[in-house]
Amino acid sequence: MTPTADKKRHRTIRSFVRRAGRLTPSQQRALGELWPSYGVDFSPAPLDFDGLFGRDAPVVLEIGFGNGDSLVQQALENPGMNFLGIEVHEPGVGHCLLQADAAGLSNLKLIMHDAIEVLTHQLPPASLQRINIYFPDPWPKKRHHKRRLVQHTFLKLIHDRLKPGGMLHVATDWANYAGHIDDVLGDSGLFRCDERREHDGDAPLDRPETKFERRGLRKGHRIWDWRFTRMAKND
Repeated sequence: MTPTADKKRHRTIRSFVRRAGRLTPSQQRALGELWPSYGVDFSPAPLDFDGLFGRDAPVVLEIGFGNGDSLVQQALENPGMNFLGIEVHEPGVGHCLLQADAAGLSNLKLIMHDAIEVLTHQLPPASLQRINIYFPDPWPKKRHHKRRLVQHTFLKLIHDRLKPGGMLHVATDWANYAGHIDDVLGDSGLFRCDERREHDGDAPLDRPETKFERRGLRKGHRIWDWRFTRMAKND
């Protein structure tokens, strides 16, 4: 086997594709001027959340926050909690920075990097109170299902990063992905499903409406919401 072939064989399967998107001048300016205030550069060293936010408060992680409107709304409505958002799409990060600055938030930080690498290297064990995964890429074609974020290995990772009794919130507008989530979470033995809702956009579960949710509703999709609690491994 050639070195190139071996490298391809061991290449990590990513759950996202860096979408092409043009930055507006204001988004470009935000990435340059506001990133020092809200941005966290990726590093393999574990974060000190108390030092990062300047206080001791529960930390909520949102993976794939899109344009950040719903993340900013959550941070604004929950000033007693710290929020950390992960997104790889530069225009979305730029938009979120602008909204966070306009709202004058002090309880929000952003990371622009692969969420799996951030969870693996940068977030300490038992450090998160809640993880939100709202409308992740559904990878609807069967040959791409291996790219879906919600997999057994991913659940083991976030189980380790959540505090005992921590919560996992998930939402999707794809029926096939909803079945996948039911199966994978049900088989994991790591999380207890406290609530599951299927609705038409009129009953979101402890979250704001999102851009991707509105897009799905326009296509005639239904919405699925879950709230899970982290279980001890011996439960």
